Amino acid sequence: MKIGAPKELFAGEKRVALTPQSAAGLKKLGYECIVESGAGEAARFSDAAYADAGVKVVPTAADLWAEADVVAKVRPPEASEVDLSHPGQIVISFVYPAQSTELLEALKAKDVTTLAMDMVPRISRAQKMDALSSMANIAGYRAVIEASNNFGRFFTGQVTAAGKVPPAKVLVVGAGVAGLAAIGAATSLGAIVYAFDVRPEVAEQIESMGAEFVYLDFAEAQQDGAATGGYAAPSSPEFREAQLKKFRELAPEMDVVITTALIPGRPAPKLWTADMVEMMKPGSVIVDLAAERGGNCDLTVPDQAIETPNGVKVIGYTDFPSRMATQASTLYANNIRHMMDDLTPAKDGKPVVNMEDDVIRGATVTNDGAITFPPPPPKIQAIATQKPKPKAVEETPEAKAAREAAEFRKASNRTTTLLVVGTLLLLLIGTVAPVSFMQHFIVFALSCFVGFYVIWNVSHALHTPLMAITNGISSIIILGALLQIGSGSVFVAILAALATLMASVNIFGGFLVTRRMLAMFQKS
Repeated sequence: MKIGAPKELFAGEKRVALTPQSAAGLKKLGYECIVESGAGEAARFSDAAYADAGVKVVPTAADLWAEADVVAKVRPPEASEVDLSHPGQIVISFVYPAQSTELLEALKAKDVTTLAMDMVPRISRAQKMDALSSMANIAGYRAVIEASNNFGRFFTGQVTAAGKVPPAKVLVVGAGVAGLAAIGAATSLGAIVYAFDVRPEVAEQIESMGAEFVYLDFAEAQQDGAATGGYAAPSSPEFREAQLKKFRELAPEMDVVITTALIPGRPAPKLWTADMVEMMKPGSVIVDLAAERGGNCDLTVPDQAIETPNGVKVIGYTDFPSRMATQASTLYANNIRHMMDDLTPAKDGKPVVNMEDDVIRGATVTNDGAITFPPPPPKIQAIATQKPKPKAVEETPEAKAAREAAEFRKASNRTTTLLVVGTLLLLLIGTVAPVSFMQHFIVFALSCFVGFYVIWNVSHALHTPLMAITNGISSIIILGALLQIGSGSVFVAILAALATLMASVNIFGGFLVTRRMLAMFQKS
């Protein structure tokens, strides 16, 4: 059977659903690949590159739709494309079924099986097909690039002879895939990043990326995202008011705001209101990644970048992934290939739409002349319920002093106990052991004692090139070995010589490693 990708008809769309690389994987599944001429040009995939990969290039979209058994697209099929489809054909693309009732009816009338890439459930097994996450990752990164381009100032702080430049303050609303990608890009540019999400359990992820999680003083336990297949769920009106209050507090301080909040099947929630925009400083930037669904900001204009009367830029582009078309096409085509892998269990080039499979059933919106949207909840929960970690309570000076005193008493008692036990042990050994043995034993005990305090008093922060020096210092045991070389016993002298040799290797090796590691940090 044949799988093909037509040229996208949506204005400004540069992505393509089939790349020469993904075609190689589809051919291993037993499919013949075809592509419309010019479909990959905007993403820098030439017809010649497709031909070299063994992909058949057809001149028109009509030829492709007539010949292909499976059609892979990026944007939802246009009415003219639905007219070109035929019964029994499989169409795989973004569909947005909750907002595309007429499209579903048209595909149903054509007896076309439609798989929506935006409906793939967010369970572990389906991560390789999660096209929304693939595109959101690109969109989050690109949002920061667009923000920095329009901000006109440094993101990172600098101290120069000409003066001090403070770092930009960035707020990311929503810590999904796009939000986390934006956090990573903004922190790497040196900005001070704050992030908010309705799920308090993501605070650890946010903080691990160098951002500060914005907490709300609100008692409501947020809904678990698993209830909607791993996607965001609506919040209560009370929680929304608490959100807006917190955002109004932050608005005057923020230089860049990136909003990413979306709820499947609903318009984007309004989280950054007009009065918040008025509070922001001139030159600030808002990047609204939810612009295609109405926007999180009251002033967002889809596909446009506008400037408000108080000098705030509001960017409402809806094609962030398409602005990085080559990478976006590569990732999306891989998502399609993985979907075809699941649809072809026998690897014989014959797709099987198994409605008992959680992933395939969740993505299928029309099948056998019927609309199958919305799907039933997946059998496997998308995200395990997690309880938010309790916020740390700040310790008072009195409590801290009492705690440290208790710890000191405990450590002192332990040390005293060890000294008493050690003294009794030495007295016991001294009564039965010869004098020569006691001389060696005392040297051994002192070496252990000194070595213990030399090593254990070294700060853990020295897990750097200095750790190699610590390794050398630990070879203070060489002193004990040198003292024993002159012993009258041949056996003890041999052991002391071996100890001296090994300690010497440890010392010189430690400083040699330190020298090599420090050289890595020197400018050439």
